[in-house]
Amino acid sequence: MDILGNLLAGFGVALQPQNLVYAFIGVTVGTGIGVLPGIGPALTISLLLPLTFSLDSTPAFIMFGGLYYGAMYGGSTTSILVNTPGESASVVTAIDGYQMAKKGRAGAALATAAIGSFVAGTFATIVLMVLATTLADLAVLLGPPEYFALMLVALAAVSSLSGTSVAKSVFATLFGLLVGLVGSDVQTGTVRLAFGIQDLENGIDVVLGAIALFAIGEVLWVAATSGRQGPEERQKVKGSVWMTREEFRRSIPAWLRGSAIGFFIGALPGAGATIASFVTYGVEKMTSRRPQEFGKGAIEGVAGPEAANNASAGGALVPLLGLGIPGSGTTAVMLAAFTIYGIQPGPLLFSQHADLVWGLIASLYIANAALLILNLPLVGVWVKLLDIPKPLLYSGIIVISALGVYSLNYSAFELGVAFVLGLVGFLFRRFDYPLAPVILGIVLAPLLDNNFRRAMIMTSGDVLAVVLRPGAALMLVAAILFFSFPFLLRLYGRLSGKREIAELIETDVG
Repeated sequence: MDILGNLLAGFGVALQPQNLVYAFIGVTVGTGIGVLPGIGPALTISLLLPLTFSLDSTPAFIMFGGLYYGAMYGGSTTSILVNTPGESASVVTAIDGYQMAKKGRAGAALATAAIGSFVAGTFATIVLMVLATTLADLAVLLGPPEYFALMLVALAAVSSLSGTSVAKSVFATLFGLLVGLVGSDVQTGTVRLAFGIQDLENGIDVVLGAIALFAIGEVLWVAATSGRQGPEERQKVKGSVWMTREEFRRSIPAWLRGSAIGFFIGALPGAGATIASFVTYGVEKMTSRRPQEFGKGAIEGVAGPEAANNASAGGALVPLLGLGIPGSGTTAVMLAAFTIYGIQPGPLLFSQHADLVWGLIASLYIANAALLILNLPLVGVWVKLLDIPKPLLYSGIIVISALGVYSLNYSAFELGVAFVLGLVGFLFRRFDYPLAPVILGIVLAPLLDNNFRRAMIMTSGDVLAVVLRPGAALMLVAAILFFSFPFLLRLYGRLSGKREIAELIETDVG
């Protein structure tokens, strides 16, 4: 495959005036959304999905790509200036970024975050286009047994690396699978889990589930917990917004390490940006000549995690585009968007929808440049978004959510289902259950069921024959290893006396 030629063709698509406008809209809105606490890329794309039904697929996904990259960056601004992370992945940035701001170096912290995001995003996009095309070529060789096993790998990885207890993650995954199986069986037409309710025979729409869990659940959570936090202490951007030569020199290796670590961890299903930023922060502290500065305003503590945060977004797109397997809540919502447009990511995506996929990849380069150009001059604008009264902001989200759900099939019953699932999302937040495995389960349940049934037909119902196929067996072993990883890590931590190692995988990071 001529990657360079396809990329140039992709730039021809991405640089069309209409698509360029949507890329800038995505980056701008995504950055603004990333600034607002609790409203991440998954929620944003969920809300905008119903609004993009009238668009062609290419501009819609170019906008989604800009939203994803912009939202991953946006949280750094308020982490540094207000000590309020826009999302869980920006928590680490606040540790040293806010301390730098208190010392009058907010401009340098924002600059290293912006440049690190650009370096990491560019690196991730380059590796994405190479790995995704390679995976797509290999995936052509996979059959239903291998795809069934691959989906088990994704579910096992999300369950084990979601940032909370394995038992809670497994429960969340099983709940998502249960919701995803509601409705008529594709192969036999048998109605499952509808309990005699005719409106459930067509199943629960993935977009409905995403809006309910992420948006409505978040609004209920904010309403229940508002007033617990004190007033925010804001730091102004003092002095030059540029770094000193010494700060620039110290940032370069942190950017590179963060980009590599973030991309690798982001490509693992279920790991995501939060774990990538925490791991990178630990690596930077271990390799630094000034470990005593960490927690007090070390610029590496901002540069590395911010690079990892943005590189993980590109990494998460690798399994989605190459295999059709989402590895995070955001990519699961993007998979739902592909489904709505009648497109199946995976082996045939690069051949059947070349304009779309290469236009999307090229637009990610443009989004990175736009982030760098837009964000430093607009720092003051982004911080002012925090002045929006929370009641007004979240009441607007609930209205948009309701309109989005109702616009799917103009069904009042589905609107009721959305609010029930929103209450479930709130309860999951309240009792520390992760939401990403739920949405992933909803998306993968029909695919998992269909591929298992097809595998059984291929082998005349012989489960052992499915398990012993080399590719499927290798993936099942990987699934077992992923599932066992937290237990092995905890055991190692106890035997070695390193409690922090055992606790890392259990840290609730959203």
